[in-house]
Amino acid sequence: MPSGETFDPREVRLEKLRRLRQQGIDPYQATKYPVDHLSQDIIANYPQLEGEEVSVAGRIMAMRGHGRAWFVDLYDSQGRIQCHITEDNLGSSFRLMDELDLGDIVGATGTVFTTRRGEVTIQVKRFQVLSKSLQDLPDKRHGLKDVDLRYRQRYLDLLSNPKVRETFRIRSDTVAFLRHFFHERDFVEVETPVLLTMAGGTEARPFVTHHHALDMDLYLRIALELHLKRLIVGGYDKVFEIGRVFRNEGISTRHNPEFTMLELYQAYTDFEGIMRLVEEMMVGVATKVKGSARLTYQGQEIDFTPPYARVDLVERLLAKTGVHWSHVVTDEDAYAFAGRLGIKLENGLARAQVMDKVVSVVIEPDLVQPTFLWHHPVDISPLAKRDAKSPELTERFELFVAGRELANAFSELNDPLDQRERFLEQQRQRTAGNQEAHPFDEDFLNALEHAMPPTGGLGVGIDRLVMLLTDSASIRDVVLFPTMRPLE
Repeated sequence: MPSGETFDPREVRLEKLRRLRQQGIDPYQATKYPVDHLSQDIIANYPQLEGEEVSVAGRIMAMRGHGRAWFVDLYDSQGRIQCHITEDNLGSSFRLMDELDLGDIVGATGTVFTTRRGEVTIQVKRFQVLSKSLQDLPDKRHGLKDVDLRYRQRYLDLLSNPKVRETFRIRSDTVAFLRHFFHERDFVEVETPVLLTMAGGTEARPFVTHHHALDMDLYLRIALELHLKRLIVGGYDKVFEIGRVFRNEGISTRHNPEFTMLELYQAYTDFEGIMRLVEEMMVGVATKVKGSARLTYQGQEIDFTPPYARVDLVERLLAKTGVHWSHVVTDEDAYAFAGRLGIKLENGLARAQVMDKVVSVVIEPDLVQPTFLWHHPVDISPLAKRDAKSPELTERFELFVAGRELANAFSELNDPLDQRERFLEQQRQRTAGNQEAHPFDEDFLNALEHAMPPTGGLGVGIDRLVMLLTDSASIRDVVLFPTMRPLE
């Protein structure tokens, strides 16, 4: 290379592409290849396949040798298999080896044998270039280490890091198990709207978009709840949905603006019945996906074997702080209470929001083993039924594991007059500046006035569940394409 010139690996690969095309070979022309076996199936069934002809396809991830023989590591969706490519077997086609690079996708057909070292290998008789890679792959030995680049270019992360591919296989298995689990229990899977005229079902700030044909603003859903409850009113006894929801909030290791929720509603049961269902679900998914009810998350051993501990929220807050929830009356009281605990908060929060944040700091981190935190006050539970014995509390629980909320559930409020009053209170908070207060939903109230049976409801964060099952520290590790700020 002349002095002062910069080596450009992409240009080298483009030159190889030009030479291939000069030989009448277009590596992007193929529309299919007759694959009849995958790598690990061949290895696992070697005794039956020895001497048999097989066809495989995949990406070249390593090349060894020179002259008249090469060993090539081919990676497909299952893993790696070695291919032996010789001039004696390929004849004039062998010259194409000079034009191959790591990352190229090829198809290979040949017979199965083992090398002197005992490695199952394909003795290639025919091969075809199916797609030419014009970019270098990350270093195979060290993988893709730049965390930001891993999230932005997930395709390279998947190619370089087998553990990442395993994480998303576990995610797929988790969702498949949940669907099977609820189908077995006669739940009906449904789909409800993503674009809404009003975003409700929880307290969160929505994303807003505009529909030009109707000339109206619409909101991306922040929860699945209110439409699923309408289906209970409509006569379904058990419904569930697994779908994306969107919240216009901060990004952290636990939060992504779009994430996946499982929500279900079951008529004629209460939050106690949902607790038992959650215990069955959690021990079932851990055993199915991980092979055991016990797993390790970030160095902590977690045991999903039921029954789970139950912690009364108000009682635990009193025990930890010496202050009863009911004694914090105004917004100013709440800020003063948080200040005494050393909790710094942004301005403009309502009392209920402040108290909820206090709970997240004072109580939640201690809930390592699966624990139901229950009996939430009414003012932070606008859609939950009151506890008959303590009307200031609700029949609600949250499931915490490793100090993180994993699920939220309650006996659903089906009294339309009580629900109307709570919506009015939320509306007052909204007018006072709380942008996350629940909107006033007259159509949902109309549905309730047609009578909804006693119902238990549940919401589970799929991403956080997968984080636990894969020992992932950040939600970005379990979302294939997390939300990222564009590079300048």
